[in-house]
Amino acid sequence: MKNRKLYITFILLSSFFFSSHAQEGLVQSFKDTRVINTHSVETLPARKLDVRISHRFGDFAGDRGGWPNFYGLETAADVLIGADYGVTDNLTVGLNRTKGVGTLSRLINTSVKYRLARQKVGGNPFSVTIVGESSVSTLPRSTNPNSILFFENFAHRFIYSSQLLVSTVIKNNFTIQLSPGILHRNVVDNVDVNTFFNIGLQAKLQFNRGFALIFDSTFNFRDTEELANDFHVPFGFGFEFDTGGHVFQVNFTNATGLATTDFIPNTTTNWADGEFRIGFTISRLFNL
Repeated sequence: MKNRKLYITFILLSSFFFSSHAQEGLVQSFKDTRVINTHSVETLPARKLDVRISHRFGDFAGDRGGWPNFYGLETAADVLIGADYGVTDNLTVGLNRTKGVGTLSRLINTSVKYRLARQKVGGNPFSVTIVGESSVSTLPRSTNPNSILFFENFAHRFIYSSQLLVSTVIKNNFTIQLSPGILHRNVVDNVDVNTFFNIGLQAKLQFNRGFALIFDSTFNFRDTEELANDFHVPFGFGFEFDTGGHVFQVNFTNATGLATTDFIPNTTTNWADGEFRIGFTISRLFNL
């Protein structure tokens, strides 16, 4: 009940402080609905279907990378296949499947994204969006009652994430975004915590109409000393290409998971140890 109150309060406060604006002179913060790991403030236009395929390879270097594994290109850390749909210009829903990297893997992920405000030339300086996501593990149930995968209750398969996305475009070619959020898992190890806050920082530098450099990082406030050295801040940078028909992205990140509910609590690889990987995303829009 306490965790549900946190989510409700988070959404109500967001809705109270921000409101929609007129459509004239609107500013686009990002070309895509994702940055690298995190959602961007952008929602899809009404009746647009965005089919997405994302891939994360294995470690580029370190003990599990290098030439023996062709710098990670011969292995797959995670794969995402799915689609988002614009119900209205301000409301986007999504469904996808990911391989997953945490204890709870083989995930079916759903998302609901609503834009509260959009930056306007000579007016509102910020774009604001809220996004809620849920993931359910489809792994077989373990016969060991001490295992997380025992799934005593069906609800133990679920993970939830809520984020408030706030961005601003500076001088038409530089975008910065903050993404505070809450993540909750219904079941965790004894040394872990079910619910914790996190905050992300994302940026985009647009060089021309079709090419941009993007950055993405997320810090979590996971109050547990036992796990302090086991997890790292997911950080990535990448190159984004807008061809008009679709957006193609090549990125480098230490995060292995692709779902928000997966990469925030489960990034165990470290840039300093060469444990980063190449990834890509192809996004194709269709009119419905």
